[in-house]
Amino acid sequence: MTSATGSTPAPGSTPATGSGQAATPDPATRRRGRPPRAESGDKRDRILAAARTEFSERGYEKTSVRGIAKAAGVDSALVHHYFGTKEQMFEAAIEVAFAPALKGRDAVLAGPLADAGERMTRMIFGLWENPATRAPLLAIVRSAVNNDPAAAALRRLVSAQLLRRIAGELGTEDAELRAELAAAQLVGTAMLRYVIKVEPLASADVEQVIARLAPVVQTHLTGA
Repeated sequence: MTSATGSTPAPGSTPATGSGQAATPDPATRRRGRPPRAESGDKRDRILAAARTEFSERGYEKTSVRGIAKAAGVDSALVHHYFGTKEQMFEAAIEVAFAPALKGRDAVLAGPLADAGERMTRMIFGLWENPATRAPLLAIVRSAVNNDPAAAALRRLVSAQLLRRIAGELGTEDAELRAELAAAQLVGTAMLRYVIKVEPLASADVEQVIARLAPVVQTHLTGA
């Protein structure tokens, strides 16, 4: 049928409104390419949450990018788009799980250096004693022990964001070695207590463990 102007609208064109302007397109068809920013953020968060679960339940070796994508309800290409390789995905996942330790780092550095050993010991054992943070820590440690890429990712995170910050406050030439020895004392004890569960250490009162360890950690940090 011919319009009032005597011309027929072209097939597929948008009908004019009463004001002579094109009608607003349906929101469902407005964006066909990249998802809106809010939707992108939601998908990224879902991928990260799925990765934490997959790595925690399966370990690094048995977790795949495809499995993470399936758990998150997205395409594998989107996982690579946001996070890159599997190792980079693991590093992003453990950074979230390791966040309480990074916050605790600031508490270790907040007070007098003479008490830093006890604060560092309490911070580490506070994480292991809390069921909410113990589960992801166990997953991280088990993955790092059994797999070189996972160990490398954990090493980068711990060295760059925890130990170097602590070493920077010591002011000695061997500060990094001191910070690493202090960490080794705590990590080794935590492994025996929470992962291998060697008795009587595994069942010992945590305050007793802290009281025994804190002076040793202090000696590693400051030599006093």
